[in-house]
Amino acid sequence: MALDLFAGVSVSDYDTAVAWYTKLFGAPPSFLPNDIEAVWELGEHQFIYIEVVPEHAGHAQHTLFVEDFEGTLGAIADRGLEPAVRETYDNGVRHATYYDPDGNEISYGGPPVE
Repeated sequence: MALDLFAGVSVSDYDTAVAWYTKLFGAPPSFLPNDIEAVWELGEHQFIYIEVVPEHAGHAQHTLFVEDFEGTLGAIADRGLEPAVRETYDNGVRHATYYDPDGNEISYGGPPVE
């Protein structure tokens, strides 16, 4: 079964959100469907989009699992963002949490260090 993933994030301010997510993902939006949405393609058939819905902003929780955890976090730091929380679970899985200006949670997970 083919599956496309579109994960939505409600935000209160379009320009602020586009700037922040551009820093997080390291690229401008992949496409702009209309005046209140911006979409980033993170992988084949894998998208995160922001949409201006102020009354719902700040409630998203998404985790992106990446193989090169330290490399990904290092590149994000080079663009000026640091995680609010970094942790390693008992099973060795690593996790870092970022909060956008509205308080939406975007986290990165990574495999245990070998």
